[in-house]
Amino acid sequence: MDHDQRTMRIALRAAQDAAARGETPVGACVVDPATGEVIAVGANGPIGTHDPTAHAEIVALREAARKLGNYRLTGLTLVVTLEPCAMCAGAISHARIGRLVFGADDPKGGAVVHGPKYFEQPTCHWRPEVTGGILAAESADLLRSFFRARRGKPAPGAPETA
Repeated sequence: MDHDQRTMRIALRAAQDAAARGETPVGACVVDPATGEVIAVGANGPIGTHDPTAHAEIVALREAARKLGNYRLTGLTLVVTLEPCAMCAGAISHARIGRLVFGADDPKGGAVVHGPKYFEQPTCHWRPEVTGGILAAESADLLRSFFRARRGKPAPGAPETA
């Protein structure tokens, strides 16, 4: 198994953990490509943390920056199960991530190969190398099964209807 698939499996486990907590199943990890060391792992957590910015990518970036004592994560790789949204793409750029690896495309909310294509904008100051489609089917299946199971159920914290 190649390095991208191995690290994507770590992100998929984090996504499964998020799903078990009722969060949208997206996981991420920050990896040092020179050593293969996984520096940080993040999972979606906006509901449980009451934080709209607690996307898996942001959680992993924050943890990596804290561990390394630097907000710049130049040369590191961010692996995430779903194409990042505009907020996360902005954070990836600001962190100076060297490479982004993602699993499933997100035609509705993605901002890398869909939507605003953040890294192609002239106002983007740092552009990582991007590789998409790594274990995309597994990432998409996890999301589909999560939302299929939730259909007809109210969102966490929403009032029940009779």
